[in-house]
Amino acid sequence: MSLKSLTSIESWPVPTAATGVVRADGAVLGSHGPVRQRFALASVSKPLAAYAALVAYEEGAIELDEPAGPPGSTVRHLLAHTSGLAFDEHRVTAPPGERRLYSNAGFEQLGDHVAKATDIPFAEYLRQAVLEPLGMTSTSLEGSPAKDGVSTVEDLLRFGAEVQAPRLLDPRTVAEAMTVQFPGTKGVLPGYGHQNPNDWGLGFEIRDGKSPHWTGGSSSPRTFGHFGQSGTFLWIDPVVGVAGVALTDRAFGSWAVEAWPVFTDAVLAELRG
Repeated sequence: MSLKSLTSIESWPVPTAATGVVRADGAVLGSHGPVRQRFALASVSKPLAAYAALVAYEEGAIELDEPAGPPGSTVRHLLAHTSGLAFDEHRVTAPPGERRLYSNAGFEQLGDHVAKATDIPFAEYLRQAVLEPLGMTSTSLEGSPAKDGVSTVEDLLRFGAEVQAPRLLDPRTVAEAMTVQFPGTKGVLPGYGHQNPNDWGLGFEIRDGKSPHWTGGSSSPRTFGHFGQSGTFLWIDPVVGVAGVALTDRAFGSWAVEAWPVFTDAVLAELRG
């Protein structure tokens, strides 16, 4: 099967773009563009980092509800962007659990916490726990767990299949990761403004009824994933049973706000078709 809708990335106002769609069984339903080219992921690094943290949890190195980050915060708070840490600064701006404050600093403190607990640098832990077992040989973390991942469409499709049919984690752990943490929490979804509620799982943003949103209008409310400021996204729609990836080399902006939902709706319409 080859999805014709994927070719629409050729109309995106970007120098380079690549995309693909994968089922839970690892079958790639279609791809387009240079799927082996490495792109900066920006915040699409976060789901990878979160998955590594969940491996550390299952290995017994950390607990989800143990203290981590600022006073009163836990690993769960850091994963769900409710630790109270500022966006890009290691300073507290709210009590833990009160608001959904999207925080790169929180993921950096999460990485530090896992590294200390396992006695392995976080980038290396991610490689050993997630990337190597999945055959993601073109993926690496070059700095911050929040934003410094580099990967390919080919590798992220492997990850998209894993999240749908987990081999590295107990399926119950992944189900928890795609379940709303601290329900009813308000906050700003970067690039899309204030959302009430601003639902989030453990390292994955959950679509629910958010509007506007970077996924499609026809994406199921259970859709979860992440987008990055480098013009990248990964979504998993468990109702349709597929994961979609798009990587570009143009920063997120109004072009993406316009293009991404139309693209996703076309892909889902073809799949349902």
